[in-house]
This record gives sequence, C-alpha cells and structure tokens, in this order.
Amino acid sequence: MRPNNSTKLAFSPLPNRSRARAMQPSSDNANKPQRDFEHVRDSMHSAISMNKTEVIDTVLNDFSEGYFSLCYENRRRLLLVLAKEYDLNRTQVCELIKQYLGVLGEEAQSAGHEEDGVLGSFYRIERNLRHALKPMYEGLFERLNMHPGGLKVLTSLRADILSILAEENIASLRALDSYLKEKLGTWLSPAALELHQITWDDPASLLEKIVAYEAVHPISNLLDLKRRLGVGRRCFGYLHAAIPVETSDYLWLNFQEVLWDDPPIPECEATCALFYSISSTQRGLAGINLGKFLIKRVITLVKRDMPHISTFATISPIPGFIQWLLSKLASQSKLAEVNDISQSSADRSGSAFRENILEPEEEKALMDLSEEFVAGKNGMERMLNLLTSKNHEWSNFAPLLSILKTPLLRLCARYLLQEKKRGKALDSVANFHLQNGAMIERINWMADRSENGLHQSAGIMVNYVYRLENIEEYAQSYFSTGQIHASDDVCRYVEPLNEHQPATDKRG
Repeated sequence: MRPNNSTKLAFSPLPNRSRARAMQPSSDNANKPQRDFEHVRDSMHSAISMNKTEVIDTVLNDFSEGYFSLCYENRRRLLLVLAKEYDLNRTQVCELIKQYLGVLGEEAQSAGHEEDGVLGSFYRIERNLRHALKPMYEGLFERLNMHPGGLKVLTSLRADILSILAEENIASLRALDSYLKEKLGTWLSPAALELHQITWDDPASLLEKIVAYEAVHPISNLLDLKRRLGVGRRCFGYLHAAIPVETSDYLWLNFQEVLWDDPPIPECEATCALFYSISSTQRGLAGINLGKFLIKRVITLVKRDMPHISTFATISPIPGFIQWLLSKLASQSKLAEVNDISQSSADRSGSAFRENILEPEEEKALMDLSEEFVAGKNGMERMLNLLTSKNHEWSNFAPLLSILKTPLLRLCARYLLQEKKRGKALDSVANFHLQNGAMIERINWMADRSENGLHQSAGIMVNYVYRLENIEEYAQSYFSTGQIHASDDVCRYVEPLNEHQPATDKRG
C-alpha cells in the first residue's frame, strides 16, 4: 500500500536542533548533582594550563563531568569565559609584527648583505608569531581530542556554542566556534570515519539514535524503521571509534518507490538509487560537510555491489524558493505601482530597478482571473496574494494550478540556476549538492503537497543527479567559477545565461 503522504519526502543537508535539546545535560549526567560554576571553571583552567601529564586525565574527567552538570546559563557563562579570557595574546602578536616589520626595513637597507642573518631573524619571528596566533583554548581542545570520550565532549561544546550564537552574535564566541569547527573538521576527516551499513541487527542504542534524529521524514515506530532497513532500501552512517554508539551523518538510500510498504519490483531489477534523506545526530558538527564524502563513498560502494544501478539521484526540497519569490514579487509590484502613477517619463522613480518577473501571457492570465479568486493591481500582486493565501487555497483549485504552473516552474529554474550568493547557488540545498558534484536534472511540479512543501517551494521539488564520471569535474568547476550544471530540460525554463557565466550541461 502506498502512503498518502509519499510526496512529503525530501533530501536536505544537516538539520538544526533547538537550544533546549542542545543545551540539556546528557542522559549519563542528568541524575548527577550540579557542580559549582567556580569549580568547573577551575578545572577548565587546569586542563588548559597544567603540564603534569600524569594527572591530566583526572582533570579532563572532572571538567567534562562538571560541564555536563551545569545549567544552561552557567554553560553560557563558562563558554564566554573560555572565548574571552583564553583567546590569543594580541599584545604579543602586535609586538611580533613590529619586530617583523623592523627586520623587513633592515633588509631593505642592507641591500642583500648578511642574508643568512636576516632570514634567520625572519624564521625566528615567524615561528613565534605562529605560536602567538594560537589561542590558549586550543590546548583544551587538543587535550580533549586525545582523551577517551573527549571528542563527544567537543561536539557537545560546539552544539552549545551554536545555540548561544543563534540568540546573540558575540564576536569572541564566533571566533571560538570557527576555531573549534576547523579542528573538528580535521579530526573527523573521512579517513578517521568508518562507513557502516546500518541494519536491523545493529545495537539498539544506534537504532534509537536513528529514530530520534531522522530530520527529513520522521520514523513513526520500530516497525517503520525495520521496513526502511529492509529489501530495496539501505541506510549508511559514519561511525567514529571515539563515539562508538553514535553516527555522525547517516544517509537513506532507496532502490524502489521511496516509502511504499512493498517494493514494486525485485531489488535485482532496479536501475536507479534514490537518496531521500541525509541527517546528522551531532548538532555540534553542523557546517562540517561530512555528507559530501558520505554520498561519494556510498555511490562507490553500491556501484561495486550492484553494478546494474546506473542512476544515482535525489528528490530534494527547495527551502528558499518561496521566501525569495515573495520578496521579489512584493518589491517589484510596489515599483510597478509607483511607475504607473508617475506620468512623467523623466520622473519614473525606481525604473532602474524594475524587472519583468512575469511574461506578458502570464501577466494576462493572472489579470483575467475574477476578483472573487484574487485581487491585485497587477499580475505580480495577484501572484503574491495567491501564494500567501490562507491554507494555500490556490493549491486545491485546478484552474489556479494551471495558471501558476508555468511561471512558478520558470521562476524556480531561475532561482536554482541564476540566483547567487558570493558566486554560489543561493539555495542552501542546491549549494550542498552542487558543491558535491551533482547536476540539476529535473524540476517536479506539485511533488510535495505537504504544508511545509507548499510553504517553502509551492510544492515544487528538484532531482539532483550524481554521475560517477562527472562528480569531480562538476564539483571543481562549481567551486572555482560557480558553474552550475543542469539538464537541457531545466535550462529551457530560463533565458540563456551570460556567456561568462556558463551553467548548463548539454546532457539530457
């Protein structure tokens, strides 16, 4: 039996977690008494400054247990102390820079004489400068990484930092987060992670994690989980030896109709593998693109074991599309109204910022609608009113769907192919897949009629395709020039891009 909400599926990058979950004490420490803030602060200072290796494990244990026992407000206080009081010594950095510039001036005056002596001074100052540019809290991170269970503590620390930053942008804390993120990205490189196919025979603790953290399509119960781990479906996760019962990222892969109870064809006859969800159990690893490596390794593994699979694709949401479109419609509708009121061609205020959101025939179709369906002075205002209508009423009326389909698909293609942020795709999910080496294959009308799907993307979803022979080439061209590869079918929706901004792949 096919579920009624099968179109609700999505494929998205790592999800955010709420402050409540991120900042709660772990279950191992939930029943332990809360430590005094000053005691935990002292143990943190000792962990950073102590040189006695024979007692460092005891100090790190004391800090870890104390940190997890703290309430939210005291964790916040402690992290701000760590960020501000254990930052780098900028006075020392400034002094070393002055010394370096002084040696540079001496070199210019010496005209090459005593070259070895000058270079020796450069090397010495550069060495000291590299050391001075390391914040003191690096010592805590390095020691925790080498300590049993310390990597889990570090990911929890970063989850808490991200929760605080979501509420308040504190420069010193953002610097702390950036430094810790870089360290975690190094320590959790793919070489240090085990790719594991998750099965029903795995430990209950691991299966419970999957159920709890599935972010895209929630798992209703253990029977649902067992079905998803059955014939025609796969789940792969990254495991780390330092966190043996938890996954870093995990990826659902399907060879059949995504959420059908019974696979419609035998697994051996499938030719397409569909990625339909990727999630993380570790909020503290947000922004560390482990999913990129997970996808590539899974493709290689599946291709080796199932050579008859020729296509690897996603069914993905477009989370930023409607927000972008509504902003465009509102601003352009207002500019159109201003320009219509202005009678003087010499005083057409804002005309330099005008653009044609709708084609003439699309504008006409919207304006021909009776006002009992929608009101508005122009087509853009009418589309804006329809898309923001209560309960997405437009999606339940066939004539409105027919009128909106063409402009929404065209504008969605424009959003995916042409709208950029710092030279890369504006949409977060698109950027995730494109930087991993995928191409945009197809845009699907009314693929997700759920409340969230209509709110985010007017029900539209997109297929990204990974072709083994092109993954590295596409990833590199996107990284270096922002080039977006797409099928001809998708490119037909939009006008040709500027020749200096190639974005198409001529493969169908």
